[in-house]
Amino acid sequence: KTEKIKGIPPLKKLYYVRKIKEAQQAISDGDTCYFVGKLAPKHMWRLYDYFKDECGFLDVEIDSSGKIVVVGISNYFSTNFFVRGAHLEKEVLEKELKKYKLLATFNGGAFDLPRLRKQFGISLSIPHIDLKPLCVKLGWKGGLKEVEKLLNLKRPAHLYGSPVDLWKAFHASGDREYLELLLEYNREDVENLKAVMDLEYLKLKIALIPNSQISPQKFLTL
Repeated sequence: KTEKIKGIPPLKKLYYVRKIKEAQQAISDGDTCYFVGKLAPKHMWRLYDYFKDECGFLDVEIDSSGKIVVVGISNYFSTNFFVRGAHLEKEVLEKELKKYKLLATFNGGAFDLPRLRKQFGISLSIPHIDLKPLCVKLGWKGGLKEVEKLLNLKRPAHLYGSPVDLWKAFHASGDREYLELLLEYNREDVENLKAVMDLEYLKLKIALIPNSQISPQKFLTL
């Protein structure tokens, strides 16, 4: 609404205003795809507060040859699993992904999504929030399990094992107990992603507030 901004020519300001209004309208319409290619991946987290109830948290499990055997997708309130030999198929996965406005993973940009594209030919059109580089930016080092411990997010002790070994045991024996353990493991991964995302969003937003007086110790109690 400001008529003039120092350092921005009038025509450039009109362009910026038009783009801001376009983005506001996209948010109002629930059109998250508008931001793909317009908002840098490292800034996709800014969309989270608008669409957190329509965000899917995804994690894949692989076998010893690197092939996906389980895909877990959760909105935290409910979690769906897609297992090799049952319904781990392109059409089924794409139908599930269409339910969401955002997709969040931990290191999914380098691991989960390339495997989904290569193995199933899945093309994702919704914005993707990769939690790992955001954790690195915040000084939360390590994999998801290390970040969970840092943020005091607990998981049962028996779910710290190797998912590859669990699938190998299930595949060799046919004992569903191993498969159920693998699905429990995956559930912890995808449901803890939401807790990590919530904390990341809060801290990143606080960092945007000029002269924020909230200390790291205070932040962890919020």
